[in-house]
Amino acid sequence: MQDIETDVLVIGAGPSGCVAAAHLQNKGINVKVIEKNEFPRFVIGESLLPRCMDHFEEVGLLDVIKDFGFEIKKGARFIREDTICEFDFSKKHTEGYNWTWQVTRADFDLLLTNTLKGRGVDITFGHEVVDVAFEKDGTSKTTIKTITDEQYSIKAKYIIDSSGFGRVLPRLLDLDKPSEIPEHSSIFSHVKDINRPEGREGTLITFDVIAKDCWLWVIPFSNENTSIGYVCKNEFLDSFEGNTTEKLQSMLKLSKYYYERFKDINFLFEPVTIKNYSKSVKQLFGKGYALTGNSAEFLDPVFSSGVTFATESGLLAAKLIAKQLNDEAVDWQKEYADYILEGTTVFGSYVKEWYSGNLQTVFFEGNDNPEIKKQICSVLAGYVWDKTNPFVKNHNRLIRTVAHVIRLENS
Repeated sequence: MQDIETDVLVIGAGPSGCVAAAHLQNKGINVKVIEKNEFPRFVIGESLLPRCMDHFEEVGLLDVIKDFGFEIKKGARFIREDTICEFDFSKKHTEGYNWTWQVTRADFDLLLTNTLKGRGVDITFGHEVVDVAFEKDGTSKTTIKTITDEQYSIKAKYIIDSSGFGRVLPRLLDLDKPSEIPEHSSIFSHVKDINRPEGREGTLITFDVIAKDCWLWVIPFSNENTSIGYVCKNEFLDSFEGNTTEKLQSMLKLSKYYYERFKDINFLFEPVTIKNYSKSVKQLFGKGYALTGNSAEFLDPVFSSGVTFATESGLLAAKLIAKQLNDEAVDWQKEYADYILEGTTVFGSYVKEWYSGNLQTVFFEGNDNPEIKKQICSVLAGYVWDKTNPFVKNHNRLIRTVAHVIRLENS
């Protein structure tokens, strides 16, 4: 195959790569997208947050997503035994979208890439990045392998790595570092939700808390299928015998709320297990490249932050590269790394305090203070850069403080 030259190479055609490519193309910048997989393909990360609606709207993708008919998500429900804590995105501290979607990612990602291809974005599927070399000025030569083991190269002025859990540049450039999030496993599949209740109950995304370190997600889709999966400590998952189907069937018995709904339903595919899924990196950018989405940081699925951080970082990286291509100065540390890490740090606090038990105390044992709930709801909606929100500005201590007060009141 012939070698290629482009302004920007985007690795990965998921939401992060698509938002980045859409912005670059809107700015008239030559962009090439390389995707290892053939689409449609299954991938996890099916629950969006309202914040990402801003990103899809800005790059001109929102209307085409609306037209598809994905399940509307207006909030989130958390259950622990007989206690229910529900968040309504229309009752949040920060201005912004009050709803989003629960999506089958195979359909969602294919919709995005088909839309971009229709607009002239050059996307190649089934090709894999196997090597990359950077010059002193940041330009790069990336070696690509086809499904027939042919190789060619792409020369680019910039690379945006949106490869998700493929983590292409972190692997090739030795950028990985241990995550500060506790080690957990997930096991999940889809079911044909034949016992789904009519009305609102059948559409709610729910997190059913079995124990402090173990919870079940239930994400209904508009096609009558539902995503179900457990997150737990590695050793807890390993304590269940059998193959992944047998393990997940046994674990469903732990849910008093959902067992009857799912107990006799076959999984649509062999349940998938991911261990130690939280990821981190030494740096989010370098001369000639930026890491976005799960290629950079992945926290935990408990608050569905993955796609939102993917689109936030993908759009921002594309904007900064567009500025540089226009000979404008960019401070990548301040304008990109510090900004993205500010958001992941806030959300990371919520993940850590969830597993410490403090946030669960606030959710399930508090007095349901409406102002506190509005402020936490904004965080759960993805607005983690809004420092007018005390639960953003003081995220390091406020959850612990409120949990402590609740325990004193209840003692």
